[in-house]
Amino acid sequence: QVQLVESGGGLVQAGDSLRLSCAVSGVAFSTVNLAWFRQAPGKEREIVAVVPISSSTYYGDSVKGRFTSSRDNTKNTLYLQMNSLKPDDTAVYHCAAKRGMWTTLRNTYNYWGQGTQVTVSS
Repeated sequence: QVQLVESGGGLVQAGDSLRLSCAVSGVAFSTVNLAWFRQAPGKEREIVAVVPISSSTYYGDSVKGRFTSSRDNTKNTLYLQMNSLKPDDTAVYHCAAKRGMWTTLRNTYNYWGQGTQVTVSS
């Protein structure tokens, strides 16, 4: 059974940093593309970053230059380093995994974590 478990969310102030983690089990970690999505209240789930198996990391326009995502294939863990946080970054952050080609489309990802809340106060 594939499981993705996010951690590291919390309440921070604008300008602060946070690091999210996503522990992945039940699947050969090095064979799946990994992504972070986020969903704010009343909004659609949007792409934050994609860390493919062997290609460069993709970042959504709203986080480019502030967020960095990486994967540790020895720890089966995906990370999201978030710097210079803004109130607009407030959302539930989900990690997701898929085999095959990497995409930014949420409905192509087979496996999802429950999410971790990030709240940024002004």
